[in-house]
Amino acid sequence: MIIKKKDSIFVAGHNGLVGSSIIRELKLNSFKNILTVNKKELNLLDQKKVLDFLRKKKPKFIFIAAAKVGGILTNNVLRGQFIYENLQIQNNLIHGAYLSSIKNLIFLGSNCVYPKECKQPIKENYLLNSYLEYTNEPYAIAKIAGIKMCENYNIQYHTNYRCLMPANLYGPNDNYDPDTSHFLPAIIRKACLLKRNKTNKFSVWGDGKTQREVLYVDDLAKACIFFMNTKTDKKHSVINIGSGRDYSINYYVKKICNMLNIKKYNIIYERNKPTGTFKKLLDTTIAKSYGWSPKISLTRGLELTIKSIQKIDF
Repeated sequence: MIIKKKDSIFVAGHNGLVGSSIIRELKLNSFKNILTVNKKELNLLDQKKVLDFLRKKKPKFIFIAAAKVGGILTNNVLRGQFIYENLQIQNNLIHGAYLSSIKNLIFLGSNCVYPKECKQPIKENYLLNSYLEYTNEPYAIAKIAGIKMCENYNIQYHTNYRCLMPANLYGPNDNYDPDTSHFLPAIIRKACLLKRNKTNKFSVWGDGKTQREVLYVDDLAKACIFFMNTKTDKKHSVINIGSGRDYSINYYVKKICNMLNIKKYNIIYERNKPTGTFKKLLDTTIAKSYGWSPKISLTRGLELTIKSIQKIDF
């Protein structure tokens, strides 16, 4: 179903990296009936309150960008919290949407839902083929449950719930906390501290050879709206969204430092730290078959991201 300009659209998690990007993209496309709610007003962990909210507001479309997220350290330490909160949030929103007769929904997953030892690039049908990477297993299992919930609600209840699996995301409004951020904002933060002469050291977990694919968040936001408006085959309820290229951690460090004109820095490799899956490049053949492709290059995405954080006091 095509989103009409007057339709009510609920963006869950609108203050986060992805949610705020979806809001920006909707406004750029002249959608004005956008529904958001703060955590203080609605606790997404509360099933009754979520259902009451959806029945009262009656949005026609829902984008689920709300989740408990963090980097490898947080995922591994807050294991119980990650599986509980993510299961609860998505269960309440997906089941609440069904009970409120809301047929159209986009659920956002992650590339970490795929097995640790995966043939590259990763196709959607590799899901559940083997064991997950241990450090983010609780988060991944929760997201897989959300995928299967959407798939089976589509079968039983004839809903139109689709699941997008993005590569590692970055962009404005990211999390730069040294304890909870993902790898790319962590690198950007460390580079900015070098630039501001607050340190001359650059620590990297592992040996820097781990490969990662990244996607500028606005490309994902565009994909969310694109696939909400696109009729897809029922067998394509899960669709990978990626940039199509991956690079080593060392490459990202060098590129960002070059962009910030940092000439001298001392890389310290913390080889005892966990690095997760060595490589997880997504196959985006299905997404491209419908006409979607990323528009923002790595260089341009990093330029926009670095510009957005110039006034942040790290």
